[in-house]
Amino acid sequence: MTLLSRKADYAMLIVSYLHHKPEGGNARTIAERFGLSRPFVANILKELCHRGYVVSHRGVKGGYALKESARAVTLADFLASIDEGFRLTLCNHTADPTDVCSLEASCPVRGPLSDIHRRIVDVLRGVTLADVVAPPPVSPAPAAGLLPLLPPEPACRAGGDHRHQPAIV
Repeated sequence: MTLLSRKADYAMLIVSYLHHKPEGGNARTIAERFGLSRPFVANILKELCHRGYVVSHRGVKGGYALKESARAVTLADFLASIDEGFRLTLCNHTADPTDVCSLEASCPVRGPLSDIHRRIVDVLRGVTLADVVAPPPVSPAPAAGLLPLLPPEPACRAGGDHRHQPAIV
């Protein structure tokens, strides 16, 4: 089960590609790079352009480039504009009034799931597209010897039993 639609997932993939290619790219190149359908990539690029995340350039060297302002958009806002937002369950906010769960009125888990949904959306509001497409560098691993990777070898037990005992962590 995925929580994001394929469209939203690919839109983030395309934004990431354009972030790392300041000169931009076109639907064919992006589709080939990721093994995606060119028409689907083209439709997502058109929507990203319409929503103001990318700009298009016509001509032989034409294509799409990521707008600098797109990097500051929250993931919650991006998902809402691309694919009606994030929904954990049917009873979480939807634009379609006919998209209602038949158990909504008597559902015993509606409240807790609604709370979980709200928490996830709050997290998505704290993450920008820049955080997704250009994550901060990973801090270096600690120097060798600071943290032992394996527990020390156990000493041999009296009586000649030289089997290793399981380490207690």
